[in-house]
Amino acid sequence: MLPEGVNLAHPDKLYIGGQWVPARSGRMLEMVSPNTEQVVARCAEADAADMDAAVAAARAAFDHGPWPSTPPVERIAAFRRMVAHLETRVPEIARAWTAQMGGLTTFAGPMHGGAVMTLGQIANYAEAFQFVEQRATVGAAVGLVVHEPVGVVAAIAPWNGPFAIMANKVAYALLTGCTVIMKPSPETPLEAYFIAEAAEAAGLPPGVVNLVPGHREAADHLVCNHGVDKVSFTGSTLAGKRIAQVCGERIARYTLELGGKSAAIVRDDFPTEAAAKLLTGTLNTLSGQVCAMLSRAIVPRRRHDELAAAIKAEMAKVVIGHSDDPATQLGPLAMKRQLERVEMYIAEGKQTADLVCGGGRPSHLNQGYFIEPTLFANVDNTSRIAQEEIFGPVLCLIPCEDEEDAIRIANESNYGLNGSVLTQDPQAAYAIGRRIRTGGFGQNGLRMDFGLPFGGFKQSGVGREGGPEGLWGYVETKTMLLDGMPAAL
Repeated sequence: MLPEGVNLAHPDKLYIGGQWVPARSGRMLEMVSPNTEQVVARCAEADAADMDAAVAAARAAFDHGPWPSTPPVERIAAFRRMVAHLETRVPEIARAWTAQMGGLTTFAGPMHGGAVMTLGQIANYAEAFQFVEQRATVGAAVGLVVHEPVGVVAAIAPWNGPFAIMANKVAYALLTGCTVIMKPSPETPLEAYFIAEAAEAAGLPPGVVNLVPGHREAADHLVCNHGVDKVSFTGSTLAGKRIAQVCGERIARYTLELGGKSAAIVRDDFPTEAAAKLLTGTLNTLSGQVCAMLSRAIVPRRRHDELAAAIKAEMAKVVIGHSDDPATQLGPLAMKRQLERVEMYIAEGKQTADLVCGGGRPSHLNQGYFIEPTLFANVDNTSRIAQEEIFGPVLCLIPCEDEEDAIRIANESNYGLNGSVLTQDPQAAYAIGRRIRTGGFGQNGLRMDFGLPFGGFKQSGVGREGGPEGLWGYVETKTMLLDGMPAAL
């Protein structure tokens, strides 16, 4: 069972060791449309035994197969064949995402076309990467620094941007010579099937790419398997802490891209109406289900009430509807439990802040996981709605005394993923950005470029994905001191 316009050869199977095989459990995962609450797709569900089989296949492919020792130029060529295959399937990938996650069709095509284009950029970074370099040394006649693949990688992706996030992990793993096990979210597993089919079409050796969709318990079993050398995880901070503990026990490597509670500082030189439009429009992106979302707006106290009124007016204009309606600006939340989570935080916010608008389900939609864009004003930055990641279209407006106070409030968070300042002065934006403890920062909005390094400070993660820096998390560095230069490197 697949969404209309999505054509996968073996959704009822797993991809392990270069073969499409049935799940040992015999169970299937069901994908539910956030628009209609109806099942729109099914795929095989992997259990612990399947995870172990995938690790064994990836381990054999790394320890005994040709991929780690394949010259980088050949690995890059094989990966580019995967990219070429995926380019032809962007419309299918976009349809799968909308059906499973409820992303807007008007955004799905450009989003996934851009994601595939980014894969080509990653291949370019690999072409420029020095896997072997000669260094001056006093320890021998020749000093070489070589960068070798870290090993077997467990790639675990979330449900909000499942294709781009998983594809980037796979790209960095393959280009550095690692083998990889894809464990997509059980809510959005179909995107990983496209990647597995691309690996098969490109002729990658058996076991280099494996696919095992499953629930949280199976994922935990995968992380605990000592055959896994590195875990690359994108998701909640709570799950990231668990992964760090497990990997720490055996000193396994990990990259963690976790939660956020990013702040947008509104300076006095930025007009109120423009700020209201920008903040409201940003909140509509993926219905607020973005880890880097600007979910805290910090504004001078004397402008607080006028900005609250302006945002309320903008939120009143937002068109809420089904994902496939071209007029829709705000679609549904991805699943029932996410709707319930957002509603829980809204109820909490009513106890500690002023609910300006929103907070309920749209009256014109009697099914689906929809919630109105919601604004809380006079928010205390120490409250739960200001400190915890809601992952929905909920904006907290926080008053500050001056710019120093705004910077203090922005940094008063366990998270440090993203941030912004709304100003017409680039020098001020740079100066403020250098003082905000986040892995990313943009002037005038949610600015993101996955061709550049992406990740967070504090509890927003460890390591970086994106850009040439993304390659470093998938290699081990070895120093070699030799009596002469080898004939071939």
